[in-house]
Amino acid sequence: MTTDRIQLTGLRARGRHGVYDFERAQGQDFVVDAVLELDLAPAAASDDVTDTVHYGELAERLVAVVTGEPVNLIETLADRLLTVCLADERVDTATITVHKPEAPVPHTFTDVAVTMTRARAR
Repeated sequence: MTTDRIQLTGLRARGRHGVYDFERAQGQDFVVDAVLELDLAPAAASDDVTDTVHYGELAERLVAVVTGEPVNLIETLADRLLTVCLADERVDTATITVHKPEAPVPHTFTDVAVTMTRARAR
């Protein structure tokens, strides 16, 4: 069981996801939190970024998904982001939270979010 983690929180990007036409037309900000569970001992021992998941490169790939092809549900968006996280064979488990702070909810609220976790089949 891996207990090492890389966390990237509050990654903000503008996307056009949602079930309503105005969400697709106007777009809105989405905020992504990613938690990757993997063995960080090789990177700690070598002090070499190639022995870990480069969080800057991960951020670029996640933003490309958020700013890319629109989907109706943030559940679908979270699933696509999980696929990006698990593309690196070193990652055992990934958790993604997609926040939609501008969701079209007719009441005062702070945040709407979906969190999904997937483990690599070994």
